[in-house]
Order: sequence, then C-alpha cells, then structure tokens
Amino acid sequence: MSYFKHHLFFCTNQREDGSACCQNHNAQAMREHAKQRIKALGLNGQGGIRINGAGCLDRCSEGPVVVVYPDETWYTYVDQEDVDEIIDEHMVNGRPVARLKI
Repeated sequence: MSYFKHHLFFCTNQREDGSACCQNHNAQAMREHAKQRIKALGLNGQGGIRINGAGCLDRCSEGPVVVVYPDETWYTYVDQEDVDEIIDEHMVNGRPVARLKI
C-alpha cells in the first residue's frame, strides 16, 4: 500500500521563449487552490491525496494539465471550478470527469 491514495501532478512549467506552457494559464495558482481545497476537505495526508507540482508534462498544446496517479487520468482545466469538479467528482466520488479528460 502506498503512502498516498492519489497524487495530482499539476504542470507548472514556464517556457522562457513565450511558447505554449501551463504557467501561461495560471497553473501555479490552480495548484495552490487544489492544495488548499484538499486540505479543507480533510483529504490530505497519509492514505489521502497529495497535490504535487511538476515540470513540463509535454502536452502543452492541450492547455494546462493535471494528471492523476495511480489512475493514469489526464485532465485539462480552465478555472477553479474545473479544478473543483476534478476534486469533487474524481477524488471524492471516484468518477473521472469525461469533459475535462485529454
């Protein structure tokens, strides 16, 4: 059994040349929002959910990216409401969010 049930890896990469990257879509703030939300729901810590930052996940053309492990589910998102939906539906209720999957 692993220490955490799930990891959510938020790409927070910033490309210096100005090309497409997750940080152009406020990725670090979305990661922080997810981290605070998981903590507020009491889902953090051993046996729970860990919110991680990641470097480039190499799917830049698909918008900001978060990947859920061990479920191998890749998402894109637009705003905090999308991130909340991923948390509520996938993390809490065990139902992947089809409309946000990539």
